[in-house]
Amino acid sequence: MSYFADLAFEAEIAARSLWEYVQGGALRLGVTGLSRAGKTVFVTAMIQNLIAGTRLPVLAASAEGRIARVGLEPQPDDEVPRFPYEEHLSALDGPERHWPQSTRRISELRLTIEFERVKRWGSGPSELRIDIVDYPGEWLLDLPLLEKSYAQWSRETIAASRERGREALSADWNFHLATLDPKASADEDEARRSAALFTDYLRRSREDSYALSTLPPGRFLMPGELEDSPALTFAPLDLAEGATPSERSLAAMMARRYESYKAHVVRPFFRDHFSRLDRQIVLVDALSALNSGPAALRDLERALGEVLDAFRAGRASMLSTMFRPRVNRILFAATKADHLHHTSHDRLEALLRLLTQRAIARAEGLGAEIDVIALAAVRATREAEIRSGGQTFKAIVGTPERGQSLGAEVFNGVSEAAVFPGELPADPSTLLEGDSLALPEAENDWRFIKFRPPIAARGEPAPHIRLDRALQFLLGDRLA
Repeated sequence: MSYFADLAFEAEIAARSLWEYVQGGALRLGVTGLSRAGKTVFVTAMIQNLIAGTRLPVLAASAEGRIARVGLEPQPDDEVPRFPYEEHLSALDGPERHWPQSTRRISELRLTIEFERVKRWGSGPSELRIDIVDYPGEWLLDLPLLEKSYAQWSRETIAASRERGREALSADWNFHLATLDPKASADEDEARRSAALFTDYLRRSREDSYALSTLPPGRFLMPGELEDSPALTFAPLDLAEGATPSERSLAAMMARRYESYKAHVVRPFFRDHFSRLDRQIVLVDALSALNSGPAALRDLERALGEVLDAFRAGRASMLSTMFRPRVNRILFAATKADHLHHTSHDRLEALLRLLTQRAIARAEGLGAEIDVIALAAVRATREAEIRSGGQTFKAIVGTPERGQSLGAEVFNGVSEAAVFPGELPADPSTLLEGDSLALPEAENDWRFIKFRPPIAARGEPAPHIRLDRALQFLLGDRLA
């Protein structure tokens, strides 16, 4: 991208920001996370608890009784799909009780909170409009591509695919890659075959057994309307350092399509949505990575570093609000805390803090406020004690999803079960030691299985863990 194109791109962002400021724009809260992190459940639970007037002890405005009304309003962006709140709520508390469909596209919803403002100089009624922007974390991992050439991306992606743990997953694609000559004439069939094998490698890497995180380009796994388009029909090539491919070569065709992907997929997402965010929560499914082993955890650490690098983090000011919004509060949340006994919640939080510490140090240096918590927006389990062989174990009780298994036992999706998930170590750094990926059950010290949503009174929010603490960090200062 040329210098003048960069200036035009930034000018477009600034003009939109100024227009939204003049219109009295809302606080824009981004909600994202990598696959299976619980983005949809978080947004649904957040809205339900606020609308229902649930007393949220750590959210000061709620605890003090200053929230008068919370309601949904028409969203401002007509071209963005509406977050289907009612549909997701019905999934959670309907007769079938199932988790709502995962986020596969960007969606938006506007929430208005009427509250009593408290200041040193007085109090009075006020209103906060919040635009909740829900988007796949895989799209976030695409943003670093804007700064990378096709050759650089190819080198990094091929090197990652040959790391210990990934080599078996990428074997078919790497075998095919070795047969390709980047200098050969462009061939559509070859491009399609390469893209299909590359996509299959990415898809296998995301399976529960491996739970890898750094898998850009994100749209390869959720193509939507771009499926089978040239913008998604490319793959890395093994290019010689400094090589300049001829115009009609396979390498040149792949590079053009890579640049097209950035121009038509990544750049519009950044301009129209990402660059407008004020606050951000990043949901992290650390338990799936724990199940898979140290290699998956280190891959998650790398992904979270890239996620935080992508944010325009910094202290908010009048000028930045008008011309160049900055994300001034970022919350990293380890989800599914209800899959552990509360005695391990601090350790889960410590693990996430370890995975994000280097990236957080950079963002805090720019003036952004960052926090790390362990939460469950919907609590699917309760706690109990199990006595066995003269020992007492701290367990969790819930209804495992049909087909989930623990040892020889396979659950039917109806009966409750008491599960001892294990305890996380006091020193989280020990979890990153070793090269294992997809640990066999015999080598795992913990068991994290999937539970169905809990049975709650019709229309009443389900219990949660620290949802109120998350809302206090993200919104509390604006409700003061």
